[in-house]
Amino acid sequence: MAASLVSSLTVPLISAVLGGAIALVFLAGYLRRKRAAIAHIPPSATAAAPDQPKHVRPSNQAHHKKGHTRPHHNAADKDAAKKHHHLDVNTLRGHTDSVTALHFSNDAANLATVCADGAVRVFRIDDTSSKSFKILRINLPAGAHPTGVAFSEGSSSVVVAAQALLGSSLYMYADVSAPPPAQNKQQGKLSPPEIKWSHQKIHGKESVINLAAAHATHGPGDGSTIIISCSEATDIKVWHGKSGKELGTVDTNQLKNNMADISPNGRFIAAAAFTADVKVWEIVYSKDSSVKEVNKVMQLKGHKSAVTCLCFAPNSEQIITASKDGSIRVWNINVRYHLDEDPKNLRVLPIPLHDSKGSVCQYDHMSISPDGKVLAVTSGSMLQWLCVETGAVLDTAEKAHEGDITGIAWAPQTIPNGGVPAFILGTAGVDKKVKLWLAPEVGST
Repeated sequence: MAASLVSSLTVPLISAVLGGAIALVFLAGYLRRKRAAIAHIPPSATAAAPDQPKHVRPSNQAHHKKGHTRPHHNAADKDAAKKHHHLDVNTLRGHTDSVTALHFSNDAANLATVCADGAVRVFRIDDTSSKSFKILRINLPAGAHPTGVAFSEGSSSVVVAAQALLGSSLYMYADVSAPPPAQNKQQGKLSPPEIKWSHQKIHGKESVINLAAAHATHGPGDGSTIIISCSEATDIKVWHGKSGKELGTVDTNQLKNNMADISPNGRFIAAAAFTADVKVWEIVYSKDSSVKEVNKVMQLKGHKSAVTCLCFAPNSEQIITASKDGSIRVWNINVRYHLDEDPKNLRVLPIPLHDSKGSVCQYDHMSISPDGKVLAVTSGSMLQWLCVETGAVLDTAEKAHEGDITGIAWAPQTIPNGGVPAFILGTAGVDKKVKLWLAPEVGST
């Protein structure tokens, strides 16, 4: 009886002893591995641990995340620094959609932009190097999608072209000048500008490609702002900037328009259209400074394919055209056309831009600097500055915007850049940005 009792107790006891021994072996192994892991933590990690909040533990995972993220941002910053162009001086932000057009006021103190978000923005530009700019925002009527903008009567009002379901409209807003910083603080919150005049269905159901404005200083002109609206069809209309009165209509009869411009003195209108020829009209003023008529007076012949864009020289006596035929032409229109004297082709310059296959690219927009020396041109997202006299490339920004450039405009006067007066070019893009650029040195070529 006693022997059987001892036998029954011995087996469980031996099992318990063996189980305990095995557990001790595993525990010893775990403690050795733990000590080894602690010994291999870098000194920097252990030193940093006391500075961290108590609920944050230094761990291999956290250390890995930190090490992975930081080099990524550094690489991005370095890459951005490499892409920054030396002529790029500032970016005007705040747009929430594609910027469709822009225009500087005559005194260059304000820059107006229109955006696909249905708003007009007027930026006060006191110095292009400023870290921030005063902005006046104007919301267009519901359903209006702006396609063009131009200042009228100095910098006090803007005319906006917008497209809606029933066709294109014009709106004129007065008292839009973005106030200087000191003035803005004194005046407090400003009431939004009102629509002084408007016109609907100005080109039927066709949209307005662009607006252009000039001051009527030729002959008996009284300096009033003259605005032209170029439709995507074939008609171009002339408007009085202050009153909104329609002054005339011309038709290119060239299937469709690409764009149109008006000379700085308000005398001539020129259109780039579907064909290779450029038609030029003259705005004739009466002795009382009113517009008497608009007549076709000359035609620029020489291109072999459609003209994509053009602009007038600051002296209003020359026109620069760019064509799909791969050439840029400079024309003298200061001729006695009433005696059938033809405009003279002064220079033919090759477009210095080719795609990966070697084909000549076409220019989408062009604008000439106020001193008449630098021609800014765009193709897609690329921006180039050319010497007007020689056609030489002064500089190139391969990707000036992250997407197509929708418009360009030179400030008509110099603007301080870090306190130093400079010629400034503005560009707008589908990337919701407006950029400000310095003019390159012409003498460097």
